[in-house]
Amino acid sequence: MAENCYETPARAADNPDVERVALIRKAFRLEWFTVAWMTVEAIVAITSGIAAHSIILTAFGIDSLIELASAGVLIWRLSVELKHGRAFSEAAEHTASRIAGGLLFALATYVVVAAGWGLWYREGAAFSWPGLIVTALAIPIMYLLAKRKLAVAAELGSRALRADAIEAVTCGWLSFVVVLGLLVQLAIGAWWIDSVASLAILWFLIKEGREAWAVEECCD
Repeated sequence: MAENCYETPARAADNPDVERVALIRKAFRLEWFTVAWMTVEAIVAITSGIAAHSIILTAFGIDSLIELASAGVLIWRLSVELKHGRAFSEAAEHTASRIAGGLLFALATYVVVAAGWGLWYREGAAFSWPGLIVTALAIPIMYLLAKRKLAVAAELGSRALRADAIEAVTCGWLSFVVVLGLLVQLAIGAWWIDSVASLAILWFLIKEGREAWAVEECCD
């Protein structure tokens, strides 16, 4: 009896399926944290953006909603693997990647149109302290979250989790650009700052959208 008590953990440690389940559960915890934070981030950013008539904050909040949807899809995929194993259809992931890419391109279009409208009609945005706080907090949070997701993705060999981690990296850079734009707006108070700063995030949106579509194309 004593021998069995000591042998069971050793056998579990040597079992690749047990190790993989432990990694999947770790990925679950990261994704649920992502859901919680992105919910807060989206609510604060969109509410602040609408109240301040800020294109850049509203776009940042919409991007948070897209990442929230991405986390939800990944949670579903992880649940399927836990229930049915690794051999399941990739069709859902491909479809989700295309949808996410399409949404990001639509968001980029919105930013261009809204920024052009603001510049043409010389409409500025009011400064938002809640918007500045949530985007400033997002920088370190996204850095740590992306770092842990990349580590787990490498151990799992998960392309989906790695793509999700890259989205967190993009969100971190996007947060930096938004914070910089808001600080310049606070310091200068020029009416055109919000529109110009919002155009600066286009590169991140288009890059992330192209990567989502590229994932689909490379696997067809």
